[in-house]
Amino acid sequence: MLILAMVVVELFTSQGCSSCPPADALLAVLDKDPNVLVLSEHVDYWNHLGWRDPFSSSVYSARQQQYARRFAQDGPYTPQMVVDGRVQFVGSDARRARAAIAAAAREPRAVVTVRREGDVVFAEAPALLAGSKAELWVAILRPEGEAEVARGENAGRRLRHVGIVKSLVKGGTVTRDRGASHRVVVEAGARVVAFLQEPGQGAILGAGREEGLVGDGVLPLSSRWGWVGGDLIF
Repeated sequence: MLILAMVVVELFTSQGCSSCPPADALLAVLDKDPNVLVLSEHVDYWNHLGWRDPFSSSVYSARQQQYARRFAQDGPYTPQMVVDGRVQFVGSDARRARAAIAAAAREPRAVVTVRREGDVVFAEAPALLAGSKAELWVAILRPEGEAEVARGENAGRRLRHVGIVKSLVKGGTVTRDRGASHRVVVEAGARVVAFLQEPGQGAILGAGREEGLVGDGVLPLSSRWGWVGGDLIF
């Protein structure tokens, strides 16, 4: 399956969760397609069980809680995958991921551009052609990272993550009358993703990433990935 539109896949995960490593592995496979923009958001509510996830933040716990309200869930859980702000499911479910990404890629997309000038990255979105309002979000990512887990449910395991969110900020609001832009200084090796999302963490309308990142853990644009027998292959 070739994904042409850029689709945002958020994974709420934790190194303190024994069910999360399979979801982290699935996200690493999805990360190999340049048109799937992965965000690994490490929540902090598992930290009290003996291991503090070094990538965790209350910011991502709060974002997940907002999704829980929007999807009328009893509460947040890990691993949880959210595709384009439209659907959520258990983050290790490859079949659901396949279907959700394919469906999201068929939706009309708003324009979002991300460009770098030296150590400054600019994220921009023009005025909306449809809809009344959307928020421009900008994420700075660490492309990958590993950690030896000494305690908790994953004690003794070495865990690898991709697309680790270091910062996620709202860069502005886009309407039918005006666009929005946001600039951020980034360190070498960082990845930047920007997306337009309906207020209240609704549907993601469009997304972009810094160009020229082939070789940064992704395959060329002609790459393909798909599922065989429920397993994701590439």
